[in-house]
Amino acid sequence: MTQPPAVEAFRTEAAVLSHVISGLSDDDLGRPSPCAPWTLADLLCHIVIAAGRIGPAIDAAGTQGDPDAELVPAAGYYLPDARFSATVNADRIDVAAALATRLGGAAAIGAELTAAARRSLELLETAPPDQEVRTRHGDRMLLSEFAITRVVELSVHGLDVAAGLRRSPWLTDQAAVVLEHLLLRGLSQSEAGRLRDQLGIDRAGLIAALTGRAPLSAARELALTRRGITRLALG
Repeated sequence: MTQPPAVEAFRTEAAVLSHVISGLSDDDLGRPSPCAPWTLADLLCHIVIAAGRIGPAIDAAGTQGDPDAELVPAAGYYLPDARFSATVNADRIDVAAALATRLGGAAAIGAELTAAARRSLELLETAPPDQEVRTRHGDRMLLSEFAITRVVELSVHGLDVAAGLRRSPWLTDQAAVVLEHLLLRGLSQSEAGRLRDQLGIDRAGLIAALTGRAPLSAARELALTRRGITRLALG
């Protein structure tokens, strides 16, 4: 059975990142990441944690928060509110760093990501279409929308890992399609392609720019503004 785009994107991005991790050295892991104050090991462990949040989010559905609260779409998950407060950011930083210390090396981090992704994929593949989740920030969401946010974590932070390693991005086509649809507010693939051609930028470059990973020229910014494309609040 064909899986939804976000599920396939999650699968492919997790597999590629696991492969990358398998070839890293201790020196690689100790490099500073673009997400200060994390090292690359810390950042990778943040991705591991994010990839494993499907199960807890399903378990929390119906047991936390207002059961009649409005369903939040994937874009609504990225609001500049308390989820990016100093306290929440500090917790996010500390939890990832602690996991990196516990796991130690690349083999253990890669195995942890593989296991977390496998558990999440099993849930994504077997859940009913109307499955709801409750995120750790209290958002009531459909699992299908929450899955998109997990692709964001794998893909966008994958760009960060690539930058920290000084390698070319390995963003998969499956993930790029999901991210473009989210970041470009639902433009079709053909419309997104025309926009990239207009800007003279590839998929990874456009996604890096839209998520604050790379600067855009004034002309490119104007082209996005004219299309009504604004940034989401991303870490």
